[in-house]
Amino acid sequence: MVVVRSVLFNCVAFVLTGVMGVGALPIRWFMPGRALAYARLWSRAVLWLFRSICGVRVCVSGLEHLPKSGPALIASQHQSAFDTLVWMLLLPRPCYVMKGELTRIPLLGPMLVLTGMMPVERAAGARALRLLLQGTDRAVADNRQIIIFPEGTRTMPGEHPPLKPGIAAMSSHTDLPVIPVATNSGLFWGRNAFVKRGGVLHIWIGPAVGPAKRTALLDEIEKSWRALEQGEDL
Repeated sequence: MVVVRSVLFNCVAFVLTGVMGVGALPIRWFMPGRALAYARLWSRAVLWLFRSICGVRVCVSGLEHLPKSGPALIASQHQSAFDTLVWMLLLPRPCYVMKGELTRIPLLGPMLVLTGMMPVERAAGARALRLLLQGTDRAVADNRQIIIFPEGTRTMPGEHPPLKPGIAAMSSHTDLPVIPVATNSGLFWGRNAFVKRGGVLHIWIGPAVGPAKRTALLDEIEKSWRALEQGEDL
């Protein structure tokens, strides 16, 4: 049954994405200001399919720690493609820090640019950090909530790779605290996994930490993630 559900979800989501990708062309040409709303619609549809077909229940705790408006920095664990969709529905004006190569995907890439996401060319070295901070300034001025995945790539549940310093630089640059988020999404929609599994998918949102010096802030994020994973009060 798990395999059948996975095949159905992947096929339907692929077709939906293709149809909405073509449907995005008029948005790009004539209504660029509606790009974010259209992207949110696509995210909502894919996640509805994920929940309905694969038997997943999404449980979000700590919503009170998220802003109702205004700029914010959110440091989320990254285990699944799910994590790159769900914030479209949890925040009023989401803005993802993402790999620059995603902007070169046909149909999808131009829409990502129009929605105001923050592409970063990780191979650019010091220039990448400068561009990240410039993008952060634009997002903050536009009252966007910035989602960054400090692990730098999708990880398996229980993996704890060293965090990249970009989030610390963004917090120091803007003087904004960081909202830590832990998840177990990889148990249900794994990294590069064809099979999707049912169950209760958790997103744990903690109170903001920092701003602080680079090493101290990264340590605080890690500490918050571990506590959230274990259900401890913060």
